[in-house]
Amino acid sequence: MSPAQPVSPRPADDGGALPSGTPAAVPSPVLAEVVRSGFVEGVHRGSVVVLEADGSVAWSLGDPDRPVFPRSANKPMQAAAILRAGLDLAGERLALTAASHSGEPFHLELAERMLAEYGLSADALQCPLDLPLDPVEAEHYLASGQVRRPLTMNCSGKHTAMLAACARNGWPLDSYLDPGHPLQLLVRESVEAAAGEPVAALGTDGCGAPLMALTLPGLARAFAAFVRAEPGTPERRVADAMRAHPAYVAGTRRPDTWLMRGIPGALSKMGAEAVQALALPDGRALAFKVDDGATRALGPVLARLLERWGHGGETAARIGRAPLMGGAAEVGEIRAAF
Repeated sequence: MSPAQPVSPRPADDGGALPSGTPAAVPSPVLAEVVRSGFVEGVHRGSVVVLEADGSVAWSLGDPDRPVFPRSANKPMQAAAILRAGLDLAGERLALTAASHSGEPFHLELAERMLAEYGLSADALQCPLDLPLDPVEAEHYLASGQVRRPLTMNCSGKHTAMLAACARNGWPLDSYLDPGHPLQLLVRESVEAAAGEPVAALGTDGCGAPLMALTLPGLARAFAAFVRAEPGTPERRVADAMRAHPAYVAGTRRPDTWLMRGIPGALSKMGAEAVQALALPDGRALAFKVDDGATRALGPVLARLLERWGHGGETAARIGRAPLMGGAAEVGEIRAAF
């Protein structure tokens, strides 16, 4: 796949010289501060959009209309496309298809079972060799003498379902990640339909699958469309599976699971490079991107947004806790700055 075409170059914030007549870039607002021993030692900038239930913009920060790669936040749309391709998935299997799983034993067992059910070999998976995404699971995995495998990569459920959909339709298996493949064309249609906008750029995700850029409002609209979809539609089936089985989406130690368990009916999915999308059951939705890709800022920013929506309390506090350590002692925190 060819590299993504640049969307709109942004000058660096390092004071470097710009071509004559080029306006200086306005830095994104600070979304989170890194506070150590009472001293702000760093900041994380980014953009946020919050939508009302009718799809209008309630408020925003930064430049939400600048396209971003949603990374794994696009997985619900990919899963809906797999259903549209005729693969009949439900329950934990459909949740794992939309997952960035943690590599916990129940994730790996189900991925292996799905491969067997569809007559597929793990050798057909084209996601890269990897360790479990969850660091605790990665330590246990290595301590048991295991090695990196495609199956252990957090996208293996999605790749298994993609291969199964291709096998069902007689589509080529060896090129299932090519952007011109029938399945990937169907994914693009599903992404654009849910977001209500054309894909702004095409790249390659960390798992090797085609990656489709959207604006933050487009990403938030897509999540709202999934929770508002009619029962039985591919979008609603994906949303219902994710919400009913959040541990298969994000494991037992990660914020997406805590949020979908703590706020009934919410649909939540993070993406690499610090992207987050969320829709509430009433259709309100949000999306944000931390510019520097620091996932450590996701929790505090998400928790602050939940508080502004009136969903503070235990779930928001758990998601937002991001302590900084000095030796063995807690000496600071990463905190939202808006």
